[in-house]
Amino acid sequence: MTRTGRSGTHRSKKKRILLALAPVVALAVAVPLMSNAGAATPDEVSADCNANSDKLENCEFVDVQNKRDSFGPNERVSSVTDNCGITSAATKTFGVSSSVTRIIQLEDGTSAESNTILGNSVASVGFKYNSVDFNITRDDKTTSFSFDMSGTVNPDHIGFFMWSSKRTDVSGFLKATYKEAQDGQKVFFSPSEGGTTVHVFYPQILDSGTPDGRLWLRNVKCGTPQADGIINSDGSSRAEPGFGEGGENITDVEVALPNAS
Repeated sequence: MTRTGRSGTHRSKKKRILLALAPVVALAVAVPLMSNAGAATPDEVSADCNANSDKLENCEFVDVQNKRDSFGPNERVSSVTDNCGITSAATKTFGVSSSVTRIIQLEDGTSAESNTILGNSVASVGFKYNSVDFNITRDDKTTSFSFDMSGTVNPDHIGFFMWSSKRTDVSGFLKATYKEAQDGQKVFFSPSEGGTTVHVFYPQILDSGTPDGRLWLRNVKCGTPQADGIINSDGSSRAEPGFGEGGENITDVEVALPNAS
């Protein structure tokens, strides 16, 4: 009987110990979960800045480095003249037109809206990079050109004009200040403080006020995959190789930019 009594007492003590430990363990688990709850992630900072969220007190673009004379996408900026099957060159007049604007490119490749707190910050940063030697567009106003230009289309080739704008590529990160503290802090960064994966492309402008860049006449040999792809695209835009990068079936001739308006 005495042995039975001692055994019962022992089990009772174990239960009390386990019950006492349970709340402590639960609390230990809850603390790390709570420490991460509500903290703004880089993706959320980027999304809030782009959406001009009312949770924000401010959103700034902080520049870290820059590269002038950075060329933008390669664009076809005229109609395509078809000289396939013809044994003589053809001189044609092309209507050439394009436009440029400032672009705020987030690290996921999307473009941020300009009419936001972030857009105002980007315009302010642009003042640093505007100089006598380099005029840039600091705001989101479109700058364009349009003119007629003659060019020679080679025998059995198609011909058209290509364009790539000159830009000042300024890279850095976003600094967001929230109205309400999250986990004891109000300032968060995207992608991180000191990062360089957010880009702002400020188009460079000539003294005439028109975009600066590279303009060239491209001839593409008929019957090649490159020519067939352009013809079959029915005039729609498509990715094109850069100047001098098209290979043996493509001939590029750079031309000086006229005083366009």
